[in-house]
Amino acid sequence: MLRKPTRDEKSHPVDDDLLTRIDAWWRAANYLSVGQIYLLDNPLLRVPLRAEHIKPRLLGHWGTSPGQNFLYAHLNRAIVQRDLDMIYIAGPGHGGPSLVSAAWLDGTYGEIYAHVGDDESGLRELFRQFSFPGGVPSHVAPETPGSIHEGGELGYALSHAYGAAFDNPGLTVAAVIGDGEAETGPLATAWHSNKFLNPVTDGTVLPILHLNGYKIANPAVLARIPRAELEALMVGYGHTPYWFDGGFDEEEPLDVHRRFATLLDEVLDHIEAIRAEAADGGRPGHRPAWPMIVFRTPKGWTGPREVDGQQVENTYRSHQVPMNAVRGNEEYTRLLESWMRSYRPEELFDDAGRLRADLRELSPSGPRRMSANPHSNGGVLTRDLMLPDFRKRAVDVPVPGGSVAEPARVLGQWLADVVRANPTNFRVFGPDETASNRLSATVDVAGKTWMGEILDVDTDLSPSGRVMEMLSEHQCQGWLEGYLLTGRHGLFNCYEAFIHIIDAMFNQHAKWLKVCREIPWRAPIPSLNYLLSSHVWRQDHNGFSHQDPGFIDHVVNKKADVIRVYLPPDANTLLSTYDHCLRSRDYVNVVVAGKQPGPQWLTMDEAIAHCTRGIGIWGWASTDDGSGDPDVVLACAGDVPTLETLAAVDLLRSELPDLRVRVINVVDLMRLQDEREHPHGLPEREFDALFTTDKPVVFAYHGYPWLIHRLTYRHTNHDNIHVRGYKEEGTTTTPFDMVMLNDLDRYHLVMDVIDRVPGLGSRQAALRQRMADARLRARQHTREHGTDIPEVADWAWPAARELGLPGSSGDDTAADFEAAGPVKGDRTSG
Repeated sequence: MLRKPTRDEKSHPVDDDLLTRIDAWWRAANYLSVGQIYLLDNPLLRVPLRAEHIKPRLLGHWGTSPGQNFLYAHLNRAIVQRDLDMIYIAGPGHGGPSLVSAAWLDGTYGEIYAHVGDDESGLRELFRQFSFPGGVPSHVAPETPGSIHEGGELGYALSHAYGAAFDNPGLTVAAVIGDGEAETGPLATAWHSNKFLNPVTDGTVLPILHLNGYKIANPAVLARIPRAELEALMVGYGHTPYWFDGGFDEEEPLDVHRRFATLLDEVLDHIEAIRAEAADGGRPGHRPAWPMIVFRTPKGWTGPREVDGQQVENTYRSHQVPMNAVRGNEEYTRLLESWMRSYRPEELFDDAGRLRADLRELSPSGPRRMSANPHSNGGVLTRDLMLPDFRKRAVDVPVPGGSVAEPARVLGQWLADVVRANPTNFRVFGPDETASNRLSATVDVAGKTWMGEILDVDTDLSPSGRVMEMLSEHQCQGWLEGYLLTGRHGLFNCYEAFIHIIDAMFNQHAKWLKVCREIPWRAPIPSLNYLLSSHVWRQDHNGFSHQDPGFIDHVVNKKADVIRVYLPPDANTLLSTYDHCLRSRDYVNVVVAGKQPGPQWLTMDEAIAHCTRGIGIWGWASTDDGSGDPDVVLACAGDVPTLETLAAVDLLRSELPDLRVRVINVVDLMRLQDEREHPHGLPEREFDALFTTDKPVVFAYHGYPWLIHRLTYRHTNHDNIHVRGYKEEGTTTTPFDMVMLNDLDRYHLVMDVIDRVPGLGSRQAALRQRMADARLRARQHTREHGTDIPEVADWAWPAARELGLPGSSGDDTAADFEAAGPVKGDRTSG
């Protein structure tokens, strides 16, 4: 372990004058924090407080604010003295008063929001807007300058901090972690992020555990365990803990500040020593024990000691608003005024209401201010990716179904090209599933990030790896969010069923994007890109627990401006889709694609055109000759539904050659909505032209069928749309048995056509019975042989059959399957 530097080895002395001004700045920040929670008017207490000066509804969190204000003041000093490039992440839930106060004191707030200037009038606006209708939220929201982390949902401060630090060698991220937040699973796991931080190529994360003892109504767990136990925990996580206790006795304020300034310099010297050793080549196989600070202060420090005879400071009662219903309560009003005057505002602000000039000088200047650091507005730093031509990775498709490939593996080869072309601002994230999801090429080209011990038997581990794998979906999501929010690019690959683990994190990010779109000074950031493979229809070997396509449903609940969902049916459409996703900004792109071998349908040119439209008629599969009305529309979205739909069309061509069938494939799921509901939605006339106004539509969909009804309910022909999809039936079985269990199979789709096309039911009863018998025969075959019936497993589209190509059910019988070469022959219409 690297020895801690001593104060004699490196010194940054802080004299009493500077400490006095730091204390005054801290008092000013505390004053502003209280004022935001309580006051509508009289911001500098020019006259005694009256009822009309006080907000009728008191919202906000005081308990964490004084500690965060203290930290911010001292970090500002360190930034100035050391010329640090630093951002601040406020993990404790609703620490909004603190960070808004700091941004105002820095001068950033008034620069961005002209009506909240640096004088008394601006201060009145600052107080009035906080947690007030038409104002700003009580947490560190997107409206707060300097923020990349809301803190409204606890658990992700440290994950975001590390994501911001990756590939940012000059950046220091101060990550303040609330002791309540420290009890969450994601945060507890996030301490392990230090095993992935490269001191040469990455920035620095300084975790500060704000141990103030209480949550809303209970003690904090880490505040009630012995110091030795907590130290062992932090050391066990691979950190060197530094300890600070302040505010628990009658110690002089300057002495408290002096002790923390000394400790902070020791910590920063330790970080410099780690980075210097790494720059000199370090020690092979050695992982530094990065410092962290345990910062222990009273809850609600400097606030009222008692209210109504009950202790408030250093109890849970100071967590939110120490005194409620102040307006109209004379006793509380006088107590509030006494509390605010204890900060001596007359010493802090001049006659115009501006912060004293010598206190303003404590803040760093320009972009060195944490509230104005460009890394906290990552869009201004974003550089476009150098994207290799995805067309060069195209699968040759001489005829529809004329080649077999694994789409995710093909995508992985192109993503490897992306990694090569973007070695410092693109990473692939995933929970130990990158190879399973067939993206192994990205590992082959760049390795997996790993700062821990590497054994001879290990493969692909590297301190400079570009693939980030940790078996925690929370960390993958949090790292990627921090990476994107500071202006870099990436994607998150995951099994479809288990992406639900980060549902709440997705919520927060989608809401962040939605709000940022309405804030002019927030520059667009790279989109959050998901690749969900190992999806519901190919989890037949794992069983029911691995079968859940519901993330799509969860996603489409969010604001249409930021949500995109894509279901590419083959490798070429997947390549085209992902090229688009990596070029986009301010979206959440959800792409669901198969990894198993399957027939490929479109040439690259056709795939690009199809993806550009997002939805379209596949004329080569249809039998309505492209003119007049079809008798039935067969629509599909998703690779397996597309396969089953085309197999059903093949049966209908053979059994009912006079039936006019139109085949529609959907890549961009949001095209199904009305244009009034989503920017990608279809105008009514276009939807009617595709789906007709009165003909039956049998829709084979990847996920839960009711989502299609929800998306299309405004359209004219909605009542005639019948959807087949996943309906919570699954087990360990064969691929085709899996679709049969959910009535998505080709035989059932033919039965649906017979049932819904007028006149077919009575005339084609025998055909319907044969389809039902085929289902029974297929089911019995799986029970006897453990494989799918040959007529299914070996099925191929007619044009491919003519060329002698065997089909593929997509059964994962060989984990290392390589894409087959194309069938020889010219492309035909099929």
